[in-house]
Amino acid sequence: MKNVAAGLLCMFASATMAAEIRVLSAGAVEPGIRAAASAYTMKSGDPVKITFNTAPEIRKRMEAGDAFDVVIAPPAALDEFAAAKKIGAERASLGRVGLGVAVRPGAELPDISSTDALKRALLQADSIVFNRASTGIYLENLFKKMGLYEQIQSKTTRYPDAGAVMEHVLKGKGKEIGFGPVTEILLHRDKGLKLVGPLPADIQNYTAYAAAPMTAAANAELARTFVRFLGSADTKALFVAAGVE
Repeated sequence: MKNVAAGLLCMFASATMAAEIRVLSAGAVEPGIRAAASAYTMKSGDPVKITFNTAPEIRKRMEAGDAFDVVIAPPAALDEFAAAKKIGAERASLGRVGLGVAVRPGAELPDISSTDALKRALLQADSIVFNRASTGIYLENLFKKMGLYEQIQSKTTRYPDAGAVMEHVLKGKGKEIGFGPVTEILLHRDKGLKLVGPLPADIQNYTAYAAAPMTAAANAELARTFVRFLGSADTKALFVAAGVE
């Protein structure tokens, strides 16, 4: 009987492990996807394991054939994965994320109410911090168009991802200005990081995100069910509350 019971326990443990949903996600939607995953697990009992990466790193992992059930990325990246037959046609739109400005706890909030005001704030800043991923590429090109890049390059620090940018700003002691997805800034709000606000409308840059089940998912039906849950109206409210429009 003991052997039978042990066997049943092993079978149950295997089934539980098989029910885990492995998600590869862009970091910009982290607050929203964590809330959604928690709601899904409470409803279904199936655990969700999320790995966050930048868009370039997601591409590398997909090319390497890393094992995941669901991928969350910008539509252009999903188009690439579909062409490579890594994902099928089904997708769920999660929303879009804009860029924001952050300062350290206790710092005076700079005026970023217009493009000209932002330009003055950057010239007056002690340091400027942003990443080297897609956000950083956009900002670098933006600052060049604004005629600012050469003037601020010497006081600019860049990191691989937005999380490192926020940690740098949190540890600042002067007039540091950090840039990143609004969601990433809100994620560090409990540590005292201040969201000054989004970029002015005329220079704002939104990145859309969607979820898709992978063709190599360990449990294809479970992956599809989770993606459909992410696209539901009730789940959309969780993303909006987390800064994903």
